[in-house]
This record gives sequence, C-alpha cells and structure tokens, in this order.
Amino acid sequence: MEIKFNDFFKEELTINEIQVALENGEITSKEMVMYYLQRIAKYDQDGPKINSVLEINPDAIFIAEAMDYERKTKGTRGPLHGIPVFLKDNIETSDSMHTSAGTLALENNIAMKDAFLVQKLREAGAVILGKANMTELANGMSNEMWAGYSSRGGQVLNPYGDANLFVGGSSSGSAVAVAANFTVLSVGTETDGSILSPAIQNSVVGIKPTVGLISRTGIIPFTYSQDTAGPFARTVTDAAILLGSLTGFDKGDPATYKSEGISLQDYTIYLDSNGLKGARIGVFNNASDDYLQSGEYDKTLFINVLQTLRGEGAEVIEDIEIPSYHREWSWEVSIYELKHSLGNYLSQLPSYVPVHSFTELIQFNKQHEQRALKYGQGKLEYRETLPNTLRNPEYLNAKLEDLYFSQDMGIDFTLKKYNLDAIIFPSYIGSTICAKAGYPSIAIPAGYMESGKPFGITFAGAAFSEGILIKLAYAFEQATKHRKPPKLI
Repeated sequence: MEIKFNDFFKEELTINEIQVALENGEITSKEMVMYYLQRIAKYDQDGPKINSVLEINPDAIFIAEAMDYERKTKGTRGPLHGIPVFLKDNIETSDSMHTSAGTLALENNIAMKDAFLVQKLREAGAVILGKANMTELANGMSNEMWAGYSSRGGQVLNPYGDANLFVGGSSSGSAVAVAANFTVLSVGTETDGSILSPAIQNSVVGIKPTVGLISRTGIIPFTYSQDTAGPFARTVTDAAILLGSLTGFDKGDPATYKSEGISLQDYTIYLDSNGLKGARIGVFNNASDDYLQSGEYDKTLFINVLQTLRGEGAEVIEDIEIPSYHREWSWEVSIYELKHSLGNYLSQLPSYVPVHSFTELIQFNKQHEQRALKYGQGKLEYRETLPNTLRNPEYLNAKLEDLYFSQDMGIDFTLKKYNLDAIIFPSYIGSTICAKAGYPSIAIPAGYMESGKPFGITFAGAAFSEGILIKLAYAFEQATKHRKPPKLI
C-alpha cells in the first residue's frame, strides 16, 4: 500500500519552495522525510533498484519532528532547517549509522563523533537522512572495479539509462540520490573527479571546492593533498546554499587555516542571472582523442553551450592552451598517500572493528573473498609493498611537480595569460589538473545526447574562486534550464 501525500510533494523540489511550504504550514519536515523514504523504498530498493542508498538513519523522522517543533516554538535556523541530506558513506556520523567507505571490514564501524562538516549540517538544522553508496574505498581497491560498486552496498545504477550506463566516480550514490529525487541534497567527496564525474553523468550540480574550504576531519581519507567534500543538488541555488553551510575553520584540519577570512557562509550572494555578462571565459577543447571517441563528448551540445555563453554576454576565448594539461601526470601522490592516510585512520578505530592496519584490511578481504573481492584488491596489494614514511624521492618529487604543473604552469598560468575569470571544460576533462592544484570546479547539466545520456560542462578557476564559478554556472543554468528528471518505472 502506497501512502498518499500532500499534492505539494513532487519531483525536483527546491530548498526555497520547501521552506515557503514549511513556513505556511502546508507541509512538515516529517512528511517530507516520509515522502523521500517512500520513493527510496519504491525506486531505489525496489522497482528499478537504483541502489544509491546504503543506509537509512533510523532517527531521521525524530530529527524532522524536532525541527518542526523548533520551527513552531523558536523559528528557523536558516535555509537548511528541516531539509533532508544524504552523506557519502566515508563521512563519519556519531549516531546509529555506520561509516564504512563501502567495505565489509568496516560495516559495523560506528564513529565516536560527527565529522566536522556533519556538525555544521546539524547546527544548520539539516536532517541527515542516511548514507549513500559509493565506489569502495573511493576507488582505491582495484582497477577492475566498476564505478559505483562496493562490497557492502553493491552496484549503483544510473537512473538515466540501463545497467551499463556509466554512473560516474566514487560519489556516485550521493549524485544519484539527488538525481533520482530520493533527497533534496547530498554531500560527496572528491580526490580526482569523484564529485564532478557523477554530477555530469547524472545531470545534477556538483561543486568540488578548493581544498581547505571544507574540513576533512572525520572523513575516511584517500589522500592528504587532494581530498575535499562538496555538495550535490539539482540547482545551482541549492548547491550554493549547501556549500555555505559546510565551510568553516577547523583547528583539527590544517588545510582550513588558509580559508579563514576567505570562506563564506552564504554563497547565494553570487546568484546573478546576468552573471555571464562581461565575463571572460576560456574554452579548453584540446581534449585527447580517447576522450573525443569515448562517448562522453557531444560536439553539437558543446557548441550550443558556447553560443549560450556568448548570447548571455560573455567574452568567449576559444582554443586556450594549458601548458601542462597533456603532460604525463604522476600518480605517486595518491598511491603513497592512500596507504599512509588510510593506515592512520584504521589504526585509530575501536577494538571491536576487525581491522586496524593496511595489512589486516587486505587479509580480512582475503578471508571473505566471496563477498569482498568480486573485483580483487590489486591497488591495495600493490600499496602494501610501499614504504610508510612519505619521504622517498618518487613521492616528494611527484608532490612538488603536481603543484608546479597544475598551478604555476597550469590553471594560474592560463587564467593570467588570457586574463580569464574561469575556464570551461566539456564534461569533466579538467578534473585531474584541478584536483592536483586543489582548485575549485563546478559541474552543471548542459543537455542530453540523442541516446538520452546526460551531458554537462565544468567551470574551473583559481583557489577560492567558488563565488565566481557559482555566478557563471547560475547564469548559464537560468538561461538554459537543461535539467530533466529521470523517468523511473
């Protein structure tokens, strides 16, 4: 039996629409949580079995009721008051849910305290609805593992196509939960492409912030150099609202020190429908042949994007050069830092968790091979052979080269040479150079291919240029309104 909800409830609800309805007493936060739980039951765990949700917060309805009561007695805390949010399964919550990064070894791991960003969400009045499925260990397990697969959660599907349609990088569950209307918002994490890729593939807005804008405390790590959390939403407005609630100086995370006095708690001030007027945007369309033939690129749709930019008053500079873009990037930083960072994380887990080191994690997977090693663990086994000191020359040189070629001879060089406000990339082909620089990007929908597969673009800029990128993305979004909800049966 399906519960009949208020006619207000529909797909593609925005934060502002919801807040107006809540203030008018048309709906309650409790009803909204129940509405999304019903959709999850019907489409995510049954029917097409999208499988984006890994775990539901058993306290979600109670929290929603508390937010409803507080609204009546004290007023609202802000735009996220009573709004449901999903978290990627590598973000710690001190409640009844587990934090496993998709692994079987950590399926019973209950964090001792909330991640810093979760504290911020709770303070803002958000309702943590649950944990989203993800690529296991943020794609640190095996080269053969499909994106969106975890031993604990199974395979996330793309709601816009069949089971073979690429779902995007490791924050796939977070992106899909928003795309398929199982929540209003979600939080993912990115090391390289893990927010931008699933945002593009699932026709949602994803913001990969400057490393250090959002605290990494309480997130199961992949690297020290590139990791960051970031928002998913169906509109740029909602993504901007969520971003502002996540920022803040954290004395436990040195990366946030440089953001003090720079980060904002309200990025909606950049929502300007005329934001493209007078902007100088460089177009990087010197992609590799592999990308152009991969099925991820649509020339006609990208040409339409550039026409829209010009039509909205932007100065579009085509065929810009990024000197280091096509260099053979080293992967030593992520290779070495995963062993070091994940090993440190495991060593601090409570005694009841079965693994406390890299070696124990590998052995646990072998002992549970049938469930844990569908795609093997080649990446883990290779890293086990590496030193654990982060002092060897291969690592140190790679770290220095990454910063020099991504910043000085990469993004910063190009922005200065052409006097640009931002660089636009088709799809997410700029993810690696932006990730290595630690610089921000925003991915937004830009249409659909003839097959129905979503297509998107990415705006990228200098450190802490989130406001500029949001302004450009919002103006493009308002001029095009490309996003369409998937048709779930």
